[in-house]
Amino acid sequence: MSKESDFEDILANGINFGRGGDKHKDDGKVKTKAKKKQYITGAHGSGSARQKAKYREQRANRHKK
Repeated sequence: MSKESDFEDILANGINFGRGGDKHKDDGKVKTKAKKKQYITGAHGSGSARQKAKYREQRANRHKK
């Protein structure tokens, strides 16, 4: 291909770097650690996670009688 036809092709179609694919495909995986059960319950061993879990539990039980 000549440089002019390459240029026209880029103008018409844009540039594709080959990383397209299904970006927004939902595969059901948890994307953040904060939503995983071990982190919510503090079961993975981190002291700060256990403390956060304690605060979450206190907040959840705040208005329950």
